[in-house]
Amino acid sequence: MATSREEEEEEEEYVVLDLDSVSGQLHIPPNAPYVLSGLDTLNPILIIDDKIKRIGEYEETIGTCLVFSEHDASPVVHEETGSSEVNLFSGKCIINPNEVTRKQVKPICQLQKVLRFKLLQDDQTNNVVDVPTIEHSTMKND
Repeated sequence: MATSREEEEEEEEYVVLDLDSVSGQLHIPPNAPYVLSGLDTLNPILIIDDKIKRIGEYEETIGTCLVFSEHDASPVVHEETGSSEVNLFSGKCIINPNEVTRKQVKPICQLQKVLRFKLLQDDQTNNVVDVPTIEHSTMKND
């Protein structure tokens, strides 16, 4: 039986990780390594810096959340033009050094789920099924 190309492609789903409820209780070092496991379960586990353990719970968003990426925009370059003989900058580009840096924002996706984390209690550890690691990366503090 032949499978179509659409069946072979994995469906991507974006989820926001919400650490607001625990952010006052802990300090997450910049670029701390983390392990996020069990994303396909009802209660994913987040381990930060091999010390901080959190258990998550999915919540539906009210409305649709939009996710954007932000990059530094290239500076505006002004090219001097004109027929003036005294124009010393003819054919040259000028960048205003006093110009405020701008950001370029692009939409990435929309999502309907938020993954909220809370402290993983010792008694909850026994109920957690050992699942393979889904992602291993570093956390970035903005």
